Amino acid sequence: MNVKSSPHLAVQPTVAQVMRDVLLALIPGVAAYVLFFGPGVLLNLALAAASCLAFEAAALRLRGKPLRPFLGDLSALLTGALLALALPPGAPWWLVATGCFFAMVLGKHLFGGLGYNPFNPAMVGFVVLLISFPLEMTRWPGPQPLWDAATDALSSATPLDHVRTQLGLGRTLAEIGGDAPLGWLAGRGWEWVSLGYLAGGLWLLARRTIRWQIPAGVLGGLFLTALAFWAADGDRYASPPFHLLSGAAMLGAFFIATDPVTAATTPRGRLLYGLGIGVLTYAIRTWGNYPDAIAFAVLLLNICAPTIDRYTQPRVYGHRPRQEP
Repeated sequence: MNVKSSPHLAVQPTVAQVMRDVLLALIPGVAAYVLFFGPGVLLNLALAAASCLAFEAAALRLRGKPLRPFLGDLSALLTGALLALALPPGAPWWLVATGCFFAMVLGKHLFGGLGYNPFNPAMVGFVVLLISFPLEMTRWPGPQPLWDAATDALSSATPLDHVRTQLGLGRTLAEIGGDAPLGWLAGRGWEWVSLGYLAGGLWLLARRTIRWQIPAGVLGGLFLTALAFWAADGDRYASPPFHLLSGAAMLGAFFIATDPVTAATTPRGRLLYGLGIGVLTYAIRTWGNYPDAIAFAVLLLNICAPTIDRYTQPRVYGHRPRQEP
Protein backbone atom coordinates (compact mmCIF):
# COMPACT_ATOMS: atom_id res chain seq x y z
CA MET A 1 0.00 0.00 0.00
CA ASN A 2 1.24 3.46 -0.84
CA VAL A 3 1.82 5.19 2.48
CA LYS A 4 1.40 8.67 1.00
CA SER A 5 -2.03 7.79 -0.37
CA SER A 6 -3.41 6.62 2.96
CA PRO A 7 -4.91 9.33 5.24
CA HIS A 8 -4.53 7.03 8.24
CA LEU A 9 -0.77 6.52 8.07
CA ALA A 10 1.71 9.32 8.74
CA VAL A 11 5.30 9.25 7.64
CA GLN A 12 7.49 9.91 10.66
CA PRO A 13 10.10 12.64 10.11
CA THR A 14 13.72 11.59 10.16
CA VAL A 15 16.17 12.81 12.79
CA ALA A 16 17.76 15.12 10.21
CA GLN A 17 14.38 16.65 9.32
CA VAL A 18 13.57 17.33 12.97
CA MET A 19 16.99 18.86 13.61
CA ARG A 20 16.70 20.97 10.45
CA ASP A 21 13.33 22.35 11.57
CA VAL A 22 14.71 23.27 14.99
CA LEU A 23 17.74 24.98 13.45
CA LEU A 24 15.51 26.98 11.11
CA ALA A 25 13.27 27.98 14.02
CA LEU A 26 16.27 29.56 15.77
CA ILE A 27 16.70 32.12 12.97
CA PRO A 28 14.31 34.82 14.30
CA GLY A 29 15.99 34.80 17.71
CA VAL A 30 19.47 34.85 16.19
CA ALA A 31 18.46 37.73 13.90
CA ALA A 32 17.26 39.77 16.89
CA TYR A 33 20.47 38.84 18.73
CA VAL A 34 22.61 40.22 15.89
CA LEU A 35 20.40 43.29 15.52
CA PHE A 36 20.70 44.35 19.15
CA PHE A 37 24.03 42.88 20.28
CA GLY A 38 26.17 42.78 17.17
CA PRO A 39 27.56 39.91 15.06
CA GLY A 40 29.61 38.29 17.84
CA VAL A 41 27.02 35.54 18.24
CA LEU A 42 27.61 34.50 14.62
CA LEU A 43 31.26 33.82 15.44
CA ASN A 44 30.11 31.71 18.39
CA LEU A 45 27.80 29.74 16.10
CA ALA A 46 30.51 29.12 13.51
CA LEU A 47 33.08 28.02 16.10
CA ALA A 48 30.60 25.78 17.90
CA ALA A 49 29.42 24.14 14.68
CA ALA A 50 32.98 23.34 13.59
CA SER A 51 33.99 22.14 17.07
CA CYS A 52 30.95 19.91 17.58
CA LEU A 53 31.36 18.31 14.15
CA ALA A 54 35.06 17.70 14.83
CA PHE A 55 34.45 16.14 18.25
CA GLU A 56 31.55 14.09 16.87
CA ALA A 57 33.77 12.72 14.08
CA ALA A 58 36.60 11.94 16.51
CA ALA A 59 34.27 10.15 18.92
CA LEU A 60 32.70 8.14 16.11
CA ARG A 61 36.15 7.08 14.87
CA LEU A 62 37.17 5.97 18.34
CA ARG A 63 33.95 3.98 18.67
CA GLY A 64 34.34 2.40 15.22
CA LYS A 65 31.13 3.96 13.90
CA PRO A 66 30.57 5.25 10.33
CA LEU A 67 30.78 9.03 9.97
CA ARG A 68 28.28 9.89 7.26
CA PRO A 69 24.95 8.84 8.83
CA PHE A 70 25.75 10.42 12.19
CA LEU A 71 27.33 13.63 10.93
CA GLY A 72 24.46 14.00 8.48
CA ASP A 73 21.68 13.85 11.08
CA LEU A 74 22.43 17.49 12.09
CA SER A 75 22.29 16.67 15.81
CA ALA A 76 25.87 17.88 16.35
CA LEU A 77 25.06 21.18 14.61
CA LEU A 78 22.01 21.69 16.81
CA THR A 79 23.99 20.97 19.97
CA GLY A 80 26.59 23.50 18.87
CA ALA A 81 23.95 26.11 18.05
CA LEU A 82 22.19 25.80 21.42
CA LEU A 83 25.49 25.98 23.30
CA ALA A 84 26.69 28.95 21.25
CA LEU A 85 23.49 30.90 21.93
CA ALA A 86 23.92 30.32 25.68
CA LEU A 87 27.45 31.80 25.70
CA PRO A 88 28.36 35.49 25.76
CA PRO A 89 28.74 36.82 22.19
CA GLY A 90 32.37 36.93 21.15
CA ALA A 91 33.46 34.47 23.84
CA PRO A 92 37.09 33.26 23.54
CA TRP A 93 37.49 30.50 20.98
CA TRP A 94 38.91 28.11 23.56
CA LEU A 95 35.83 28.59 25.77
CA VAL A 96 33.52 27.63 22.90
CA ALA A 97 35.69 24.64 21.97
CA THR A 98 35.89 23.44 25.57
CA GLY A 99 32.13 23.60 25.96
CA CYS A 100 31.66 21.65 22.73
CA PHE A 101 34.10 18.99 23.89
CA PHE A 102 32.20 18.36 27.11
CA ALA A 103 28.85 18.51 25.32
CA MET A 104 29.77 15.97 22.64
CA VAL A 105 32.09 13.66 24.58
CA LEU A 106 30.82 13.81 28.17
CA GLY A 107 27.19 14.66 27.44
CA LYS A 108 26.61 12.47 24.39
CA HIS A 109 29.12 9.79 23.36
CA LEU A 110 30.12 8.70 26.85
CA PHE A 111 26.60 7.28 27.17
CA GLY A 112 26.48 5.69 23.72
CA GLY A 113 25.60 8.53 21.38
CA LEU A 114 22.31 10.02 20.19
CA GLY A 115 19.31 8.32 21.74
CA TYR A 116 21.18 7.00 24.79
CA ASN A 117 22.30 10.19 26.52
CA PRO A 118 20.26 10.89 29.69
CA PHE A 119 21.25 14.57 29.85
CA ASN A 120 20.91 17.37 27.33
CA PRO A 121 24.43 17.60 25.81
CA ALA A 122 24.38 21.35 25.20
CA MET A 123 23.40 22.02 28.80
CA VAL A 124 26.11 19.66 30.06
CA GLY A 125 28.69 21.72 28.17
CA PHE A 126 27.19 24.99 29.38
CA VAL A 127 27.12 24.00 33.05
CA VAL A 128 30.73 22.75 32.93
CA LEU A 129 31.80 26.13 31.52
CA LEU A 130 29.71 28.13 34.00
CA ILE A 131 31.17 26.32 36.99
CA SER A 132 34.74 26.20 35.67
CA PHE A 133 35.07 29.66 34.06
CA PRO A 134 32.61 31.98 35.84
CA LEU A 135 34.49 35.16 34.92
CA GLU A 136 34.51 34.49 31.17
CA MET A 137 30.88 33.35 31.29
CA THR A 138 29.69 36.66 32.76
CA ARG A 139 31.34 39.00 30.25
CA TRP A 140 28.23 39.87 28.30
CA PRO A 141 28.32 42.87 25.94
CA GLY A 142 25.98 45.76 26.44
CA PRO A 143 23.37 46.42 23.76
CA GLN A 144 24.97 47.67 20.55
CA PRO A 145 22.17 48.06 17.97
CA LEU A 146 23.32 47.97 14.37
CA TRP A 147 21.50 51.25 13.67
CA ASP A 148 23.42 53.07 16.44
CA ALA A 149 27.16 52.74 15.90
CA ALA A 150 27.85 55.10 18.82
CA THR A 151 26.38 52.75 21.41
CA ASP A 152 28.82 51.67 24.10
CA ALA A 153 29.56 47.97 23.68
CA LEU A 154 31.48 47.46 26.91
CA SER A 155 30.72 44.42 29.02
CA SER A 156 27.68 44.74 31.25
CA ALA A 157 25.49 42.60 33.46
CA THR A 158 22.51 40.83 31.98
CA PRO A 159 19.12 42.10 33.21
CA LEU A 160 18.70 39.06 35.47
CA ASP A 161 22.13 39.56 37.02
CA HIS A 162 21.60 43.32 37.32
CA VAL A 163 18.29 42.95 39.16
CA ARG A 164 19.69 40.24 41.41
CA THR A 165 22.71 42.37 42.36
CA GLN A 166 20.67 45.51 43.00
CA LEU A 167 18.14 43.66 45.14
CA GLY A 168 21.04 42.32 47.17
CA LEU A 169 22.11 45.93 47.78
CA GLY A 170 18.74 46.73 49.32
CA ARG A 171 17.16 48.55 46.38
CA THR A 172 13.55 47.96 45.45
CA LEU A 173 12.32 46.98 42.00
CA ALA A 174 10.66 50.36 41.66
CA GLU A 175 14.08 52.00 42.09
CA ILE A 176 15.80 49.50 39.81
CA GLY A 177 13.13 49.94 37.13
CA GLY A 178 14.53 53.33 36.12
CA ASP A 179 17.92 51.85 35.24
CA ALA A 180 18.82 52.04 31.55
CA PRO A 181 19.79 48.35 31.19
CA LEU A 182 16.24 47.26 31.98
CA GLY A 183 14.76 48.91 28.90
CA TRP A 184 11.18 47.95 27.99
CA LEU A 185 10.27 44.88 30.05
CA ALA A 186 13.28 42.63 30.35
CA GLY A 187 16.31 44.58 29.24
CA ARG A 188 17.26 46.57 26.15
CA GLY A 189 17.12 44.10 23.28
CA TRP A 190 16.66 41.00 25.43
CA GLU A 191 12.89 41.04 25.13
CA TRP A 192 13.14 41.08 21.34
CA VAL A 193 15.52 38.14 21.34
CA SER A 194 13.05 36.23 23.53
CA LEU A 195 10.16 37.15 21.22
CA GLY A 196 12.23 35.86 18.30
CA TYR A 197 12.63 32.50 20.03
CA LEU A 198 8.91 32.54 20.83
CA ALA A 199 8.10 33.04 17.14
CA GLY A 200 10.38 30.14 16.19
CA GLY A 201 8.87 27.96 18.90
CA LEU A 202 5.33 28.64 17.71
CA TRP A 203 6.41 27.65 14.20
CA LEU A 204 7.73 24.35 15.57
CA LEU A 205 4.39 23.78 17.29
CA ALA A 206 2.51 24.55 14.08
CA ARG A 207 4.64 22.00 12.21
CA ARG A 208 4.16 19.51 15.08
CA THR A 209 7.90 19.15 15.39
CA ILE A 210 7.47 19.55 19.15
CA ARG A 211 4.48 18.95 21.43
CA TRP A 212 2.79 21.76 23.35
CA GLN A 213 2.97 20.26 26.84
CA ILE A 214 6.63 20.97 27.65
CA PRO A 215 6.71 24.63 26.49
CA ALA A 216 3.37 25.25 28.19
CA GLY A 217 4.64 23.62 31.37
CA VAL A 218 7.92 25.54 31.45
CA LEU A 219 6.38 28.94 30.73
CA GLY A 220 3.31 28.26 32.84
CA GLY A 221 5.34 27.07 35.83
CA LEU A 222 7.66 30.08 35.59
CA PHE A 223 4.77 32.53 35.07
CA LEU A 224 2.57 31.25 37.89
CA THR A 225 5.41 31.02 40.42
CA ALA A 226 6.62 34.52 39.53
CA LEU A 227 3.04 35.83 39.70
CA ALA A 228 2.51 34.46 43.21
CA PHE A 229 5.66 36.09 44.64
CA TRP A 230 5.26 39.31 42.66
CA ALA A 231 1.67 39.68 43.91
CA ALA A 232 2.85 39.10 47.48
CA ASP A 233 5.71 41.62 47.32
CA GLY A 234 6.20 43.58 44.11
CA ASP A 235 9.18 45.46 45.54
CA ARG A 236 11.29 42.34 46.06
CA TYR A 237 10.18 39.95 43.34
CA ALA A 238 10.26 40.67 39.61
CA SER A 239 7.11 40.49 37.49
CA PRO A 240 6.13 37.45 35.40
CA PRO A 241 6.79 39.25 32.06
CA PHE A 242 10.30 40.07 33.23
CA HIS A 243 11.01 36.41 33.97
CA LEU A 244 9.48 35.21 30.70
CA LEU A 245 11.27 37.72 28.46
CA SER A 246 14.71 37.81 30.07
CA GLY A 247 17.41 35.19 30.15
CA ALA A 248 16.91 31.88 28.39
CA ALA A 249 13.26 31.24 29.30
CA MET A 250 11.94 31.15 25.72
CA LEU A 251 15.01 29.40 24.34
CA GLY A 252 14.77 26.82 27.10
CA ALA A 253 11.03 26.25 26.82
CA PHE A 254 10.90 25.62 23.07
CA PHE A 255 14.39 24.45 22.09
CA ILE A 256 16.17 22.91 25.09
CA ALA A 257 13.58 21.33 27.35
CA THR A 258 11.83 19.73 24.36
CA ASP A 259 14.79 17.50 23.49
CA PRO A 260 12.99 14.20 22.72
CA VAL A 261 15.83 12.03 24.02
CA THR A 262 16.17 13.49 27.51
CA ALA A 263 12.64 14.76 28.23
CA ALA A 264 9.59 12.93 29.54
CA THR A 265 7.59 11.22 26.80
CA THR A 266 4.05 10.63 28.06
CA PRO A 267 1.50 13.45 27.53
CA ARG A 268 0.89 14.04 31.25
CA GLY A 269 4.56 13.44 31.97
CA ARG A 270 5.67 16.12 29.52
CA LEU A 271 3.44 18.66 31.24
CA LEU A 272 4.76 17.76 34.70
CA TYR A 273 8.32 17.77 33.36
CA GLY A 274 7.86 21.28 31.96
CA LEU A 275 6.21 22.55 35.14
CA GLY A 276 9.14 21.25 37.16
CA ILE A 277 11.61 23.10 34.96
CA GLY A 278 9.62 26.34 35.20
CA VAL A 279 9.33 26.24 38.99
CA LEU A 280 12.98 25.24 39.47
CA THR A 281 14.10 28.02 37.12
CA TYR A 282 12.34 30.59 39.24
CA ALA A 283 13.65 29.13 42.50
CA ILE A 284 17.27 29.09 41.33
CA ARG A 285 17.01 32.55 39.80
CA THR A 286 15.57 33.98 43.01
CA TRP A 287 17.42 32.14 45.77
CA GLY A 288 20.25 30.23 44.09
CA ASN A 289 23.77 31.28 43.17
CA TYR A 290 23.14 31.82 39.45
CA PRO A 291 20.95 34.54 37.90
CA ASP A 292 19.67 32.31 35.10
CA ALA A 293 18.86 28.69 35.76
CA ILE A 294 17.41 26.99 32.69
CA ALA A 295 20.45 24.73 32.28
CA PHE A 296 20.41 23.52 35.88
CA ALA A 297 16.64 23.05 35.89
CA VAL A 298 16.72 21.05 32.65
CA LEU A 299 19.52 18.77 33.87
CA LEU A 300 17.77 18.15 37.19
CA LEU A 301 14.52 17.25 35.42
CA ASN A 302 16.45 15.05 32.97
CA ILE A 303 17.24 12.90 36.02
CA CYS A 304 13.55 12.76 36.91
CA ALA A 305 12.24 12.05 33.38
CA PRO A 306 12.30 8.21 33.63
CA THR A 307 10.45 8.30 36.96
CA ILE A 308 7.91 10.78 35.61
CA ASP A 309 7.27 8.53 32.63
CA ARG A 310 6.89 5.48 34.88
CA TYR A 311 4.10 7.01 36.93
CA THR A 312 2.28 8.86 34.13
CA GLN A 313 1.71 6.03 31.67
CA PRO A 314 -1.77 6.40 30.12
CA ARG A 315 -4.23 3.72 31.08
CA VAL A 316 -4.97 1.19 28.34
CA TYR A 317 -8.70 0.98 27.69
CA GLY A 318 -10.20 -2.17 29.18
CA HIS A 319 -7.31 -2.78 31.58
CA ARG A 320 -7.04 -1.98 35.24
CA PRO A 321 -4.20 0.27 36.39
CA ARG A 322 -1.06 -1.73 37.11
CA GLN A 323 -0.53 -2.25 40.82
CA GLU A 324 2.93 -1.37 42.13
CA PRO A 325 4.57 -4.13 44.23
